[in-house]
Amino acid sequence: MRYTLLGRSGLRVSELALGTMTFGTDWGWGASESESAKQFELFAEAGGTLIDTANRYTNGSAETILGDLLAADRDHFVVGTKYSLNMRDGDLNAGGNHRKSLVQALEASLRRLRTDYVDVLWLHAWDYLTPPEEVIRALDDQVRLGKVLYLGISDTPAWVVAQLQTLAADRGWSTFAGLQIEYSLVQREVERELIPMARGLGLGVLAWGPLGAGVLALTPISAFRPRRWRGALLPHQAQVRIEALETDKRPVSAVADYTEVRDVVTVDVHENRDIAMTLLFDREFNLEERVLKEQFAS
Repeated sequence: MRYTLLGRSGLRVSELALGTMTFGTDWGWGASESESAKQFELFAEAGGTLIDTANRYTNGSAETILGDLLAADRDHFVVGTKYSLNMRDGDLNAGGNHRKSLVQALEASLRRLRTDYVDVLWLHAWDYLTPPEEVIRALDDQVRLGKVLYLGISDTPAWVVAQLQTLAADRGWSTFAGLQIEYSLVQREVERELIPMARGLGLGVLAWGPLGAGVLALTPISAFRPRRWRGALLPHQAQVRIEALETDKRPVSAVADYTEVRDVVTVDVHENRDIAMTLLFDREFNLEERVLKEQFAS
């Protein structure tokens, strides 16, 4: 396993992150507690330290499972969670970027994770409603309270991230150390603005969906049933996947050298537990290699 710094911070993180969106079966799919434990153990044995979760993942079960797994050696791992998505139907303030949502979500996450702090708190998605000053000041308050060590932001327009980062730096508040974006060989739109912005502002990039929701799988296309992916794909991804299913072709399974070529410091694998296990732990692949390549099937 290789390690790097998260943005301009001094925080050391593994270049591969373990995503936990599939920890728990509350959504009708995902990994059981025993399967989640196996993934966690293999990741830890491989030297992985960076773990990504969110309050909304499997209705909170992902954090609960992760909290149990971390209990024996919590401080060894760099744990990040997210807030913003609504956890209670009918409660307008149970989601969003505002202070009330932040405080409620963080306190609940800390209980589920069985810890008194998180290493990284990510704003999950921009709500287009909360004033930037309220967001960044509320985040800074949690850092000052010691409940959060570093800040990150996910799935937010470049101009908003730049505004928040500049505002925080100008007022002496805590700035973002990381940026989460969807990035893969089938989703490269972020190369226009978000990645150059991250480079300019000193943000470490955590790429989610590196396998394109399975489009760039390391296994034959026929091994995965349509019902397991079709509802979760974006239109351009679904089209690629449907064409592959119709012809039973083996899709491209190269994972680009994100770290050196595109300034991506870590890759978050969680979109399909079977694919993730193959990518991370198949003994035929060397985790020390920065580029994994596979020939097209003839």
